[in-house]
Amino acid sequence: MRRHLIVGRFGSSDSVPITTANGEVATKLDFVAAKRRLDHDIGSSLDSLSKVGVYPSVIGLDLLVLAAHVQAADTHISRATESQDSWTREIRIVVPVSDPVRWNSVMPLLSRLLNFLTGDRWTIGFRPRPSGFEHAVHERPPQLLQCPFDTVALFSGGLDSLIGAINSIQSGKSPLFISHAGEGTVSQSQEELFQGLKRKHTRQNFHRLRIWMDFRGWRIRGVKPEKTTRGRSFLFFAAGVFAGTGLPNGFTLQVPENGLIALNVPLDPLRLGAFSTRTTHPFYIARWNELLNGLSISGRIENPYWDKTKGEMVADCADSDLLAQLVPKSFSCASPAKSRWLGRKTEHCGFCLPCLIRRAALQHGLAPAGDPTRYTLANMTSRVLSTKKARGQQIRSFQFAIGRLAANPALATLLIHKPGPLSDESPTRQAALADVYKRGLNEVNKILAGVRTSPD
Repeated sequence: MRRHLIVGRFGSSDSVPITTANGEVATKLDFVAAKRRLDHDIGSSLDSLSKVGVYPSVIGLDLLVLAAHVQAADTHISRATESQDSWTREIRIVVPVSDPVRWNSVMPLLSRLLNFLTGDRWTIGFRPRPSGFEHAVHERPPQLLQCPFDTVALFSGGLDSLIGAINSIQSGKSPLFISHAGEGTVSQSQEELFQGLKRKHTRQNFHRLRIWMDFRGWRIRGVKPEKTTRGRSFLFFAAGVFAGTGLPNGFTLQVPENGLIALNVPLDPLRLGAFSTRTTHPFYIARWNELLNGLSISGRIENPYWDKTKGEMVADCADSDLLAQLVPKSFSCASPAKSRWLGRKTEHCGFCLPCLIRRAALQHGLAPAGDPTRYTLANMTSRVLSTKKARGQQIRSFQFAIGRLAANPALATLLIHKPGPLSDESPTRQAALADVYKRGLNEVNKILAGVRTSPD
């Protein structure tokens, strides 16, 4: 195991010494490209937003720079080689910010938030930005027209974010959508869905910011990259808040996610810890809202679908015709590359956890038309699926969870606490979470009728 330190630098002249602890490996992460321009797509994002009348605050920029440190560390420090237990890493980051005093006041909260999200041990330090970069944001012109957007929403290219976008536009809002342009298939889905929304709503004002931030060419010497990306939602949320600080009257960042996935209750005893992601868990969102309050940012993060299953989201969509038209262009699969290994075009595998929930939701919500998605495993009942192979593992886990709950429905009120604390939720909301968990499993159960699995 090695402990890692990521030190953010604003150009070659930024040489403030950072003390390295015993046994700690330090790596520089530079944020300035040619001509004092902010790198890693941060400068480009500021430019793109200013063109549509959005001018993020200095603290909003700090947050995006912090997220870049987190994203770089999370995706470039291998859990297999850099941790004692093949999972938990010890990571320290030192971030140049506009107001270290304000940021130091929320440092314990940030560590708690990131530890919960990624399962690592994060230590976070702040220092002043170097001379010439004290502000580094675009100033709002004095006679600028009123900002054209009234809300901010994440737009991932998945089915839930598509439904959230349709509902928001249909309700008359003018949303500013935020996308992380990562893997090619996901980026293509984002673009095709956004253009589909534009074609339908030609007179409504909405826009999309795409942030890349992929750190091409940057490496930690002697360390392989990490593929689990448990910290990705920190970047997503930070990008949304960054943009939201450019709205003049405060903002709500909408994070559309069905309740079953948001809770992500482990399906079986083996899916604890490393296998249970927490990207939209209620505890995580609550800590983000605590962070915004601590930073005096006039915004709030909300998941408007925390109490709905994915199938209920599909069924209740405000424009079912548009949804049915765009569903085939949305992408939910956890591993887009799987189909390419088999010599097929990129498609949904049909057997990972997100695919199974998607299949169940579209069968529930698009009836009688059905699910138009092309799946590698199109027919789940044609043969027995081995639980020793990927095609049967998640299905068997769902079967286990469904059978366990059928035998003892009251377990739902206990199981919803497994992924993380629900101390911020009232008893009424906790009861609603238990209910959406049961309804979500029931949706999946319907598509597993006749599906056989075996360890042989």
